[in-house]
Amino acid sequence: MATFDDMGEVVRFPVQQPDAPPAPERLWREIVGEELHRERTARGERLKDVAERAGVSVQYLSEVERGLKDPSSEMLQAIAGALDLSVRRLAVRAGRPDALALAA
Repeated sequence: MATFDDMGEVVRFPVQQPDAPPAPERLWREIVGEELHRERTARGERLKDVAERAGVSVQYLSEVERGLKDPSSEMLQAIAGALDLSVRRLAVRAGRPDALALAA
C-alpha cells in the first residue's frame, strides 16, 4: 500500500495575484505591421517584391511588418498600395483583428 511519503513531491500551481496589472495594449504599429505581413504572405509575395513596388528598402518593410517602425502616412500609403490596399481598408482591417480571425 502506498503511503503519502511514497507519492513524491507536491507541485503547486502559481496563483495569479488579483491586483496584477493587465497586459499592456498592443501598439498600433504592431497591429498594422501584422496586418501588412498577413496580407503579403496570403498573396504569396516576398518582402523584396513588395518593398520594390513601394519604393522602400527590404529592411524597412520588414521592420514595419514586425512593428518596430512607425511609418509615416506617406510610407504607409506606399506600402499598402503595393499590396493593392487603401490606407482606409488597412486601418479598418487593423482595427478589427477579432473579426479577421473569425473570417480566416
